[in-house]
Amino acid sequence: MIRTAIFDPPAWDRAEIMRYARIRGADDSYRDLIDECIREAESVLSYRVCYATEDIQRDNELICFGNIETTSQTIKKAIGNSQQVLVFAATVGAPFDRLLQRYSLLSPSKALILQAIGAERVESLCDAFCAQANRDLTVSKKRLTRRVSPGYGDIPLDMQRDIFALLDCPRKIGLTLDESLLMSPSKSVTAICGITAEEITEQAKCAECDKTDCIYRQ
Repeated sequence: MIRTAIFDPPAWDRAEIMRYARIRGADDSYRDLIDECIREAESVLSYRVCYATEDIQRDNELICFGNIETTSQTIKKAIGNSQQVLVFAATVGAPFDRLLQRYSLLSPSKALILQAIGAERVESLCDAFCAQANRDLTVSKKRLTRRVSPGYGDIPLDMQRDIFALLDCPRKIGLTLDESLLMSPSKSVTAICGITAEEITEQAKCAECDKTDCIYRQ
């Protein structure tokens, strides 16, 4: 069953916005610009998620859930011994894309900050959704593993098509995928998490990630 959820705006993380914008040691002028962009973005942002829980079947190296079959070692490592997965798509909406497009023509500095705001907002939405899912799973003494997405590690980017088919993203949250596998709205994420009863050690996102050459690594 596909479910949808609408979230209140997550708390803003200005340090993350600066990290996504690759601003280091910024003076107050950047902080003022970030605050100005946040004020403009707040009125056009929305926070929507669609998701489904699927049982996992394994056949040697093959992992199957829903309509998805994969031998990805990245997924295998992320979900561990989970018997189910949570597959979800999250977006902050098309009006934010229009704001980005407008400032890409009018103000490159604002466009840079808005790109960073979009990245921070959709990641914060994913965090809020996963936190809510973990609260719901507490009753059954389970929790989510870390999330991974198409294009990360050895997960093929064309898995996006399978996720979109599984979740019916266009109808559920207005999220579409073009022939080049680009999502619209652009500030959107699809992801897969295992659902496990095993204890998971908490650690920073970047410590969990295998991509050590990432420009956003903390």
